[in-house]
Amino acid sequence: MQIGIIGAGNLGLAFARGLGEPVLVSDADSERARALAAEVGGQAVATNAELAAQADVVVLCHKPPQLEAVAAGIDTVRGGVLSFVGARTVADLRAAYAGIPVVRAMPNTALEVGESVIAVVPPGDGEEAFHAQAVEVMERVGEVVLLPEAQMMLSQISSGAMPAYVALIAEALIDALVRNGLDAETATRLVAGSLPGAAKVVSGADGDTLGVRRAVTSPGGTTAKALAALEAGGVRAAFSEAVDVIAGPAR
Repeated sequence: MQIGIIGAGNLGLAFARGLGEPVLVSDADSERARALAAEVGGQAVATNAELAAQADVVVLCHKPPQLEAVAAGIDTVRGGVLSFVGARTVADLRAAYAGIPVVRAMPNTALEVGESVIAVVPPGDGEEAFHAQAVEVMERVGEVVLLPEAQMMLSQISSGAMPAYVALIAEALIDALVRNGLDAETATRLVAGSLPGAAKVVSGADGDTLGVRRAVTSPGGTTAKALAALEAGGVRAAFSEAVDVIAGPAR
């Protein structure tokens, strides 16, 4: 199966690295396209039209405002279009790529390490075959979750932004440790090094986040005191507000 990526920015780069196989690449910046193609042993092509004519799955990793302009430059799509373009609906995709099967998905940059959670809109009539093909591709870089389009914004706020949330939490904790006497390198190793294992513990708990907290929290102990301080500092309310401020207008 030939995969083609339109857009060699951060998302296209992460996807190609996660796949770990040769892909076709096009980008308005030809040097960036060549660099990405060289990294994965793929091929940079001169135009989006050339890529679409050769690829079984055309993966859109460009900016949302570029959707119509990119589609207008493509005459023939050999297979179908898998869109990672945020905030552009299935209706937008179908209007831009009339008569071509399309799939709308929302990944995060953790697909670079094969650990993304990817929200995918269920297929429309006549799009089932390509949808299954696109899902097979996405499952190479993460877990696929089918989600009604009306709820895709919630995916973008949660899994889509998760690397940024984790980075912010890690940064805040590292800064606090440094303020209390740890050198920055050690603090970073302690925090960043703990994240992968902690994530596996949470993901392996089948949603029992309370059970995870109780398992590591002794009554009156340091973790209990730290969690109480976080609650008093409004961490739960802050996340609630972060979701509401984005999702609220869409409801």
